[in-house]
Parts: sequence; C-alpha cells; structure tokens
Amino acid sequence: MCGIVGMVAPPGGAPVEGQRVRTMAQAIVHRGPDDEGFHLTPRVGLGMRRLSIIDLSTGHQPIGNEDGNLQVVFNGEIYNYRSLREELLARGHQLRTASDTEVLVHLYEDLGDDLVTRLNGMFAFALWDERRRRLLLARDRMGEKPLYFTQLPDGTFLFASELKALVTHPRVERRLDLRALRKYLQYEFVPAPHTMLAGIFKLPPAHRLIVEGGAWRMERYWKLPDPGEPRLVTLAVAAEELRERLREAVRIRLIADVPLGILLSGGIDSSTVAALACAEAGQRVETFSIAFSEKSFDESAHARRVAAHLGTHHHEATVTEQEMLATVARIPALLDEPLGDASLIPTYLLSEFTRRHVTVALGGDGGDELLAGYPTYFAHRLAESYRRLPSWMRRGVIEPLVARLPVSTANLSFDFKAKRFVQGAALPLGMRHTVWMGSFTAPQQASLLLPEIAAMVPDEEVYDEIFPYDSPSPLDPVERMMRLDAGHYLSEGVLVKVDRASMAASLETRAPFLDHTLVEFLCSLPLSLKLRGSSGKVVLKEAMRNDLPASILARPKKGFGMPVAQWLQQGLRPLVRETLSPDRLRRQGLFSPSDVARLLVEHESGQADHRKLLWTLLMFELWPFAPR
Repeated sequence: MCGIVGMVAPPGGAPVEGQRVRTMAQAIVHRGPDDEGFHLTPRVGLGMRRLSIIDLSTGHQPIGNEDGNLQVVFNGEIYNYRSLREELLARGHQLRTASDTEVLVHLYEDLGDDLVTRLNGMFAFALWDERRRRLLLARDRMGEKPLYFTQLPDGTFLFASELKALVTHPRVERRLDLRALRKYLQYEFVPAPHTMLAGIFKLPPAHRLIVEGGAWRMERYWKLPDPGEPRLVTLAVAAEELRERLREAVRIRLIADVPLGILLSGGIDSSTVAALACAEAGQRVETFSIAFSEKSFDESAHARRVAAHLGTHHHEATVTEQEMLATVARIPALLDEPLGDASLIPTYLLSEFTRRHVTVALGGDGGDELLAGYPTYFAHRLAESYRRLPSWMRRGVIEPLVARLPVSTANLSFDFKAKRFVQGAALPLGMRHTVWMGSFTAPQQASLLLPEIAAMVPDEEVYDEIFPYDSPSPLDPVERMMRLDAGHYLSEGVLVKVDRASMAASLETRAPFLDHTLVEFLCSLPLSLKLRGSSGKVVLKEAMRNDLPASILARPKKGFGMPVAQWLQQGLRPLVRETLSPDRLRRQGLFSPSDVARLLVEHESGQADHRKLLWTLLMFELWPFAPR
C-alpha cells in the first residue's frame, strides 16, 4: 500500500524538476511511512511513499523490467499476483522480487495496456514506457484506490494519489469549480472525473489514462455486466455459490507479511467477512470495533456478540463525544475535497485504534450496494404505490401530517425518514434517489446560492450522472438504483471516506465484497434473491445462516451514524456559528447569509432537522481550499 506521484515533461518543454516530485511525495507521507523511492529523468519523474505489506525486504519502488526501460509506481494490492508471477516466469520473464508490483511491468511487456484486465485487486498505478515516451495510469474496477491528475498550460502532466500532493506545485491553480460545488451540495461528494478545483481531475474507477506526445486520453476498460437474462437458480444453489466465492475473496485478501485483522461493526457484511476469515486463517482472528455513549448510534453489543460466537480476539475502544468532536477539527487534514458523510469521524477513529495492533484490516464495504441492503431500495417500491394515491390524499392528508411530526435527533428517526420519503416520492426515479441519499435539492440550492452563482451552473449540469437512470430500461427500478449506487455513491462517497480515513492512520483496508469476479456474479442473480419485501441481502443471509447468529442475520440496516443533529445544536454550535457566520459568507460570495442563518435558527430551535444541510456546508467551509 502506497501513495504515488509523478510528473511528465511535455515534448520540447522544460525538464522535470526532481525536487518538485519529492515535495509532492512528502505531502502524502501518511500513505506510506515506511519507505520512499524515485525514478527521475529529464522526461519523467515517478515517486512513491510505501506502507510495507508484501515482500518487506525487496519490494522497494519504483520497480523496472529487465533492462529498466519500463518503470512503475503502484498503490494497492494485486491479490492474484502469485499466479500471474508463475505465468510470467514460465514465459521466460526474469523477476527479481516476490512483490505484486513487479508483475505489472512484465504483464505490460506481454499485453500492453490490457494488462489491467488480468488484475484482481485494488490499485492505482503509473507505468512509464521510456522507449515510447508514454505514461499509462490505471485505477481498479470499483474505485478503492484514488488517482488525481492535471495538465499545466505548458503541457506538463502531473498525477498523485491525493489532491494535496498536486497543489504543492506552484503552477497548479486553486480555483473553485462551481459545477463541482453544486454537485457536492447535492450528492455530499464530488463525482469523478470532477474535483472541487477547476482543471484538476480524478481518474474514474475502471479507467486507464494514456499520456503521449503532450496529450492525454482516457478509456474505460471494465463496467458492471450489461443487463441480460438473470441466472435462473434456486436460493439454495445461489447461496452455496455465493459463500464459496466470498470465501475465496476473503482468502486471497488474508495474504500479508504483516499483522492483519477485521473491522467488525456487528452488521451482516462485516460479520460475514469475520466468519469466513476465521474459517480460513488457521489461527485466532483479531477483530476491532468502537463503542459510542449515544445508544441509538451504538452497535458495539452486536459486534461483541459476533466476536464471542466466532471466538475472535476482540478489541473494542469506547469513543467519547468529546473525542469525536475534537476529530471534527482534524477533518481538513484527512480530506482532499469536502465529504458530507459524518461517518468519516468514526471510520478514522476506528482506523487509528486498529492501526495500534495491525497494519491491514478487512471490512464489509460493498455489500449494501450489491445485495440491496439499503432501506431506500424498498422505499422505491413504496414510492410507486404512494404515487398512485389520489393527489388529495397525498397533498391534503399525508404530507401535512408528516410535516407536523415532532423533530427527533435520534439516528434514522421516524420523522427524519418520513419527511425524506415524501420529499422525494413524487420525483422521477434517479432524482428521487438523489434526494433521499444526498443533501441540498435543486430548490434548496436555488435558495442557498447567491443568484449570480446559481446562474453560472444550470441544474442539468448538476444531475448529468443521474439522467441515464431515468431513461427507459428493461431493469427493475431497484436494480437500476443499485447500479447507480455501485458506480456513484459507493466509489465516490463510501470508498473515498474509507481510503482517506484509513490511510490517514497508515492502515490498509481490504474489501472482499468488491472482488470484481464476485461483483459480476452478484449482478447475474435475479433481484428476488437480493430483495424480498422489505428484507434485503436475502441470498447472503441464506449463505451465512450456519455461520452467524440468527439475531445478526435478522438485524435491520443500521449504518455508521453519528449524532450530528445534536452536535450542531450543542457541542459544535460555537464552531458552526463562527464558520457559517454572515460576515464570512458575505466575504466568500457563494451562499446567501440569510438562508444559512435561517437553517441554523430552525435547527437549533428544534423547528426542523437540517443536520444534512448544515453538515454539508460545514464540511465545505472547513475544507482548506474553500474561498475565504
């Protein structure tokens, strides 16, 4: 696991400045505190920071081929590298190390850019071909590892694992992208290829990028399988195959030359990973969780129950509200871009706690998006029935009653869910989903943004990722929203949160549910094996019914929630008032001071629950590059 950086000089342009590459690498030292390495020539500079996981003694990067004309820097893990290595040796390649990184240059010799199709793993890498004066960048299929890039006006091309490395270059502008700002306000994250800074981009998942002759081009090399006839299998047969595929995904992710553990929340996904790890490890497994004093947000009892059932060596840290509030001030150091997901805080605290004991941890990310685990999927079916009700009943009876529900600050309270439901139920499918999952709707943005700012970016540019999901399709609406979440919310929100939080603590995290062969299998199953009535993950529950307690399998989706609504009213009130003050907002020239003041007053007085809106604004204003 590493952080990578690099620079390519334009044809006939000024040579690469080695010190610039070294400075970029130093900005992401947290991603790799164990080692550093550079390949510096007048044409190209490659740099890396290494967190040693596999081949501790000879895995130093950059790594080249036999004659050194190919050089690679790599962030991530290739889980099938051993079989690939054996193939390469059989074809006559000479490999000097036992690392997964070295297989990349030799696969490139045989397959060129298509080497990515042979990789099972999480990765972002840069491979320089000296003979062709050509750079290849690639990112894993599901988006576990990040990669940013930009091109300067003189043609110099820069890339890095994190945006903060790019902005160390004095010629990289720190200019706000208003289109990205509007997307962030809606989704709570900035979807690739955009970033919050104009002219800087993210390589999307499952894409490669080629830099050659002073220009760059981007290509997709994989996508979720196209809709087709679902596999006609029984629940029992599908569950048996799912368990075997999950077992293999866990097995290959247990490969490491350093201590390894499991992040255990007590939900079915992380519990599944823990159970299969226990079956594969051949020794007592280390599991980790954190507990909260606020009971409606605390899952620690469930994690303890799973740990006791499996016989793991369980570690639990109790995190106080004061510790969590103190972490809010550290968020700017964790993130390149604003992220409106408050679960970043416990994810970071859990990562920090886990890193005291192990260097690698497996988690359950991806199960909800691939197996219909979110309550919103069932809510879409309710919405279709709701829309068929007479207008007088919806607008004259139900919606006024919902609006009068007393405001609660509890996690996923009934009033929060009911108000969110009626807010989006009448909208088209994709727009409805973004209202339920995101933050500021289009009308709310029209009120929040100053008129001259709102006029610069029309609504259709905000929702261009969503429009294809409102087009005619043979897929069930729920399946369409699962695909949207897998390629949008998961890759650009959830996995960004996990990567930044864990790497800030120098902890490598691995997600067995995101094994691309498993993803392809799950996409082939009919929706009826994932969602029945209001119950999701049907086939997973069947697959694990002999491995996990029935109480864990029957638990409803909880999530890694935080008492944000209460914090905004109490512990964070001084910070929020200062950060969102009218004077500051007037100087900034983006948001209406009066509209923000209204949100604050209504939330603090208990008239309304604006937790998502205010937290989204707070995270933007705490972002180090926000206009001041």
